[in-house]
Amino acid sequence: MREDATHSLARKYRVISWFYDILDYPWERQYRHWRPLFLKDVDGTVLEAGVGTGRNLRHYPLKVHVTGIDLSPEMLTIAKRSARKAACSVTLLQQDAVSLRDVPSDHFDWYIATFLYCVLPDELQPRALEEMIRVLKPGGRFKLLEIVYSKNENLRRRQERVVPFVEKLYGARFDRHTLEYLKRNDHIEILSARFLKADTYLLIEGRRKTI
Repeated sequence: MREDATHSLARKYRVISWFYDILDYPWERQYRHWRPLFLKDVDGTVLEAGVGTGRNLRHYPLKVHVTGIDLSPEMLTIAKRSARKAACSVTLLQQDAVSLRDVPSDHFDWYIATFLYCVLPDELQPRALEEMIRVLKPGGRFKLLEIVYSKNENLRRRQERVVPFVEKLYGARFDRHTLEYLKRNDHIEILSARFLKADTYLLIEGRRKTI
């Protein structure tokens, strides 16, 4: 099941990688205001999971070192261009967030993921979160930004109209259970879970426990 889901996502992003930034532009008009605020307090060594085309890279502080991983080699090809414009140092690796085979344990100060977990199917999320915990240092921090369904009926109906398009192109859904999986894990502490806009853009912040 895991391999089937992984291969399906890889196929999707092989196709859309070359026009991903164009497709994403309407949303990026909002996201580009959030990215510098989202990343301004990040320091040390960072693993960005699902780095995509590298939209976050130029917003990291100067002294940070970012290791950006993505399942799609095609997306990483585009991210290399973004990396050249970054103030910080960047290493890019083709890796599956569910199995970070070339990423050392207890290594990173931060784990960052923007809109990765709404793409990952629910059956893969616990394993991806275990990998997040493994690669973070004890006390290491994480930030996950996701889209979820609104409880407002009118807004939810608008979301439901775009979901078939979003799922077909990106493999993303708004009904993932990332926060619930995090709450069940005894190795992490959730520091905050708040919305950046309405009750749809959910920012989850936490840390790996030291004991």
